[in-house]
Amino acid sequence: MLAPSIWFKASWQAGREWFRPRAITRSAHARAPAPVMVPIRSLGPGYRSRIAAHLMALEPHDRYLRFGYAASDEQVQRYVDQLDFERDEIFGIYNRRLELIAMAHLAFSSDPKLDSCAEFGVSVLKQARGRGYGARLFDRAVMHARNDGVSLMFIHALSENTAMLKIARNAGATVERDGSESEAYLKLPPPNLDTQMAELFEQQYAEIDYRLKVQAKQFWDTLASLQEIRSGVRAGRHQSAQ
Repeated sequence: MLAPSIWFKASWQAGREWFRPRAITRSAHARAPAPVMVPIRSLGPGYRSRIAAHLMALEPHDRYLRFGYAASDEQVQRYVDQLDFERDEIFGIYNRRLELIAMAHLAFSSDPKLDSCAEFGVSVLKQARGRGYGARLFDRAVMHARNDGVSLMFIHALSENTAMLKIARNAGATVERDGSESEAYLKLPPPNLDTQMAELFEQQYAEIDYRLKVQAKQFWDTLASLQEIRSGVRAGRHQSAQ
């Protein structure tokens, strides 16, 4: 068993490496960006309503790219109702108002003969684009898949979904185009101490971040209610004084 000090040092170092932004080509004199941590939380059955709200809030074209067809609200709800939280993993990113602004679905094969395969899908709300959330969710899914024994990850996307295919290519995936659709597959190495410690670190960090956001929202909601009450009292006093 690892000593606590060794475990913490390993998990912290692994976490820092996994949370480091993807490399961006820049001039030799440009300063590299500081590491940025993005809290990514694993979602359970109790979050179906938030998942549905997130997917239905997607712009029509984004919903089309996510599902590969112009999915109606009923079809989106059916997809959410059929999510298997025991088998698959759903990851999400929240803003400070506890809105689910980005999410990913890592679907594991239901065929025992293909238990080393998984498929990845992601969606990001329009207002949250340009922050690298799709890439960070992909990294998080890859890390979990490796730790769970997956050796081959698939991404099925429309060929016009350049953002998703770019994420796959940047990760080293092989992309094959067949008309309007593309298939990407990425071979994953086996897990190691870094991936295992990084996932533990990520889980703890995401849980702490979520609790802080919950407390902050409760505080501001309470404060807003008090301000409304005070405004009502002032208005009442003003009317009674007239």
